[in-house]
Amino acid sequence: MPVSQKEILKYVQSHPSGKVKIAYADIDGILRGKYIAVDKFLSALKDNTSICDVIFGWDAADVVYDNSTYTGWNTGFPDAAARLDLQTFRKIPWENDVAFFLGELLDKKGGPLTVCPRQLLKTLNNEAEKMGFTAVFSQEFEWFNFAETPISPGSFGYSVLRTALVQPFFNDLYDLLGRFGVPLEGLHTETGPGVLEAAIKYSGVIEAGDRATLFKTAVKEIAYKHGIMATFMAKISETLAGCGGHVHQSLWDRSMKRNVFHDANDKLKMSETFRQYLAGQLFCLPHILPLFAPTVNSYKRLVEGAWAPTTLTWGVDNRTVALRVLSGGDKSCRLETRVIGSDVNPYLAMAGALGAGLYGIKKKLKLKQKPTTGNGYSDLSNGVLPRTLEEATRRMKESDVAREIFGDEFVDHFTQTRDWEWRQHLKSVTDWEYRRYFEII
Repeated sequence: MPVSQKEILKYVQSHPSGKVKIAYADIDGILRGKYIAVDKFLSALKDNTSICDVIFGWDAADVVYDNSTYTGWNTGFPDAAARLDLQTFRKIPWENDVAFFLGELLDKKGGPLTVCPRQLLKTLNNEAEKMGFTAVFSQEFEWFNFAETPISPGSFGYSVLRTALVQPFFNDLYDLLGRFGVPLEGLHTETGPGVLEAAIKYSGVIEAGDRATLFKTAVKEIAYKHGIMATFMAKISETLAGCGGHVHQSLWDRSMKRNVFHDANDKLKMSETFRQYLAGQLFCLPHILPLFAPTVNSYKRLVEGAWAPTTLTWGVDNRTVALRVLSGGDKSCRLETRVIGSDVNPYLAMAGALGAGLYGIKKKLKLKQKPTTGNGYSDLSNGVLPRTLEEATRRMKESDVAREIFGDEFVDHFTQTRDWEWRQHLKSVTDWEYRRYFEII
């Protein structure tokens, strides 16, 4: 049940720690935050608070971008206004139930900051609501777990046996995430040594974004307690399958009584709204791929035969396509966007999926492409996905479609950060280069 503001404040003020933990998601989905005293927290609720805007001015390694127009050395990295969201209240069970809150950054006028990922998702959710829809989303993640070596041997997906090797860790993941307000629908081993997969319970899209963002950090913190390192890299080895971060989505009416994606009279049980939403994602994918594949490593996952799509395809319950339709029941009818890797910023992945789907509905796009049956890797009828972060970023930067959906300021800032990411990769000398050239050249 929702907790009232009065109950939240009473809990915070009575907690023996005398502090709360707050955090903001940066452009990569990494939580940047701190502990603050209770009196400072209470003051922040009245007059908002602030945080250095460098959290949107540097990369995942805290190296400052040299091409950002939002902030940089030239601006002096001032504080940006920020707002804490009481609705995100949680207790951290592995930190003596200390209170936790998420926040979001504001612009100089006190409005939504256009480069803030959570604000972008809220803007698109508001658009969905104005169109009469309630967006219901969830995300599932695959990830590797190491204790120097993988925590379990071999490739044994859906194994009952392998979980027994790390039962305390497995149990803590399920139980502590639930107590932290990130409830799971399922948790199991996936193919690959030390790989787990979790499906987060569905909710409204903002809550879904919060849950997925908190999931990644919470898993890492719980893993630390067990001497385990969890990684959400999209691809850790060329010989192993990649790690997905698939997003499931549906649109309901305002009352949440009718799933507007479902049509019992249609051969595939898909409404015209669903077809337009799907057509929007198919059309927009080449324009917005960095939202779903944001790192250089992302594109090592998007290769044939690795359980990740490479073509602009859709199909009914087909795991080889980019967009998997699950249309059987009126309650469960939904779209799974399988392009998305585990390395994403969940807010941006969901914003990309929702924005592209709504674009299709607004433009009344026709779903002209037939569903792929069989091997989606060989269906080239609608083209292929961009092959590298450089190509995908360039296409997004130059795309009028991306700018119409997300706005110029966000597209400019986000593509600047992805261009930076690509250039950092170009400077690195890799193990592959050593193996190939060290002796023989």
